[in-house]
Amino acid sequence: MVQNTVGVITLARREILRFFSVATQTIFPPIISSTLFICIFGLALGKKIDLGDMNMSYLSFIIPGLMTMHLITSSYENTCSSLFIARWHNHIQEMLLSPLSYFEMVLGLLAGGVARGCVVVLGVFMISLVFEPIPIMHPFLTIYFVMAISTIFSCLGMMAALWAEDFNMLSMWNTYFILPSVFLGGVFHPVSILPKFFQYFTAFNPMYYLVNGMRFSITGISDAPILLCSGFAFVAATASFFFTVHLFRIGYKLRT
Repeated sequence: MVQNTVGVITLARREILRFFSVATQTIFPPIISSTLFICIFGLALGKKIDLGDMNMSYLSFIIPGLMTMHLITSSYENTCSSLFIARWHNHIQEMLLSPLSYFEMVLGLLAGGVARGCVVVLGVFMISLVFEPIPIMHPFLTIYFVMAISTIFSCLGMMAALWAEDFNMLSMWNTYFILPSVFLGGVFHPVSILPKFFQYFTAFNPMYYLVNGMRFSITGISDAPILLCSGFAFVAATASFFFTVHLFRIGYKLRT
């Protein structure tokens, strides 16, 4: 489906160079905040938290959650800001006039979000080794979830960038939906320690399955069935990608 390989690579290269050029805003902040979370929650408070039947330290428990949280926010913010600024300053016309299909445009923008997510999640993991050198139990499964999660939220970032009319609307989804869902999805707590009502509520939170999929791939332990987590990640990634291509194809707010 990719005919203009050079064009896709060029667009992807532009997106990657864009976030590397402002690494102090895109790469280092999530790594620093993860270090603080590990120090405060993992080292200071972790010994007081009971994980129930999970045979691991609290620090080992939260590291995959932190990796997932920053993977989500980094992937989302990269495509969201890039595409919205292109619309805002109207230089998106250059991309629309280029010999790229809508599929190739989305693929090039997606590459930037996935690349930033991978860089950030690797940085968070490397920092975590200083505090808790945990081995990755299922490395190929980890790669699968990193790619799937970054694809989902890179595409959601593009959807938000197309939908938003101003910067207030741009931040709305991340502030009111994504971050609360991530925090309630088991980043810092096992679902088993919650009251029954909240356990039932968590089962409808999509972030719960992404966080636990990543946790199982690294530690081999999860609150949710890994087949359900893997299947959900695949369906969500595929659906979000092709829906984003559809929005580009119909020109949703691209030419206004």
